[in-house]
Amino acid sequence: MIKSIHQHNDLIARAKSLAKEKFFSRAEMHDEKAAFPKQNFDDLKEASFLAVLAGQEFGGEGINHSVGNINTQWQITKEFAKADMAFARCWEGHSNAVLLIDKIANEDQKKRWFRGIKEKGDIWTAWSGEPQVKKPGQKMSFGTQIQEVENGYIVSGTKIFCTSAPGANWSILFVSPTGPGGARHNSGDSDVIMLACDLSDSSIEFDDSWWKPIGMKASVSYLVRFNETFIPRENLMGYPGQYLKEKWQVKITPQYAATFLGGAEAAFEYALNYVKKQNRESDPYVQHRIAHMAMHIDTCNLWLEKTSNHWGSGEIEQAELASNCARYFIEKLTTEVIQHAIHVCGARSMIKPSPLERIHRDISFYTRHDNHDQVLSTIGKSILGELHDVSFFNGEKTENHKNNILFNPKIHSKS
Repeated sequence: MIKSIHQHNDLIARAKSLAKEKFFSRAEMHDEKAAFPKQNFDDLKEASFLAVLAGQEFGGEGINHSVGNINTQWQITKEFAKADMAFARCWEGHSNAVLLIDKIANEDQKKRWFRGIKEKGDIWTAWSGEPQVKKPGQKMSFGTQIQEVENGYIVSGTKIFCTSAPGANWSILFVSPTGPGGARHNSGDSDVIMLACDLSDSSIEFDDSWWKPIGMKASVSYLVRFNETFIPRENLMGYPGQYLKEKWQVKITPQYAATFLGGAEAAFEYALNYVKKQNRESDPYVQHRIAHMAMHIDTCNLWLEKTSNHWGSGEIEQAELASNCARYFIEKLTTEVIQHAIHVCGARSMIKPSPLERIHRDISFYTRHDNHDQVLSTIGKSILGELHDVSFFNGEKTENHKNNILFNPKIHSKS
């Protein structure tokens, strides 16, 4: 039985309470130490949040795209991001992994892994990052090689941007027998497989020396080395290429936007409190910026709701287009919200321990997760009926990436 909208509103309210009462007070410490937010995940286990995206038969809430309530997940993410964007990124990785297990794993895998989540509080994540283009000064390439053996697979090599690396118990690894690239950077997308990796394996090394970012520090997205790590065949999820063929990436794209929006809402609330304490409500320029912020935030929330509705109605082409539009607009509008907040609050708001200082650094870094220009280009290609990569916006024109959406007044009138 699908739970009612009132029950899901209660879930969002409980997430908001956790974020306000517990997560916010720890955010500064996590950022300062670049520390994994383990206490937050302990609280999530205690509050029965770790498996919310699992089916109800496995103790979850039945949240997914097909039933039209995926916005519940995005709203939970937004509330966590209002407290701490870096923690929200760790939560994103966990909840997306839970969704993939629920929709792709076989029944034995579901029973085993959901039992670990519910009973032991296992934290999950998912890692793809193997960029093949070197930046200036980079001496070695990133990437993994896999060898298929009798009872499973041996993984060797490196991945980067491995969110929750020192804190997660399990990771879904996107790897390919054709060579390095993961899912995002691999041209042989029909061969990419998903392997569930037990991160307690002694052959795995976490390298924090690589992780010195301007923001999102507590997402602890380290470089990870796999030294001939054995993964049993029973941990293979789905079939080769399933993640890309079923376009799972475009389904989770709005999750990033929800984190951006959480940071923007926190910045807006900070600016409102600042203005009231300074008795500056009569300043016309302050009024302009507050109006912009409020309207931008409303627009962002409407985009998430609209996108969720398309998924729930089974309007797949519209849902995919809306997901990417939401990703683009929410980055654009939330970045503007934070700039308005900084203008309203002035230079002192950019000095620690102001939360606005941290939000500014976090969103500056996290919005680089995808190339803004490529996202917009993909939206244009979608409308024009050009071949495009709906998931990773890399511009490749192959049949595997074909997702033509002609400009159809009937489609776009629904948008």
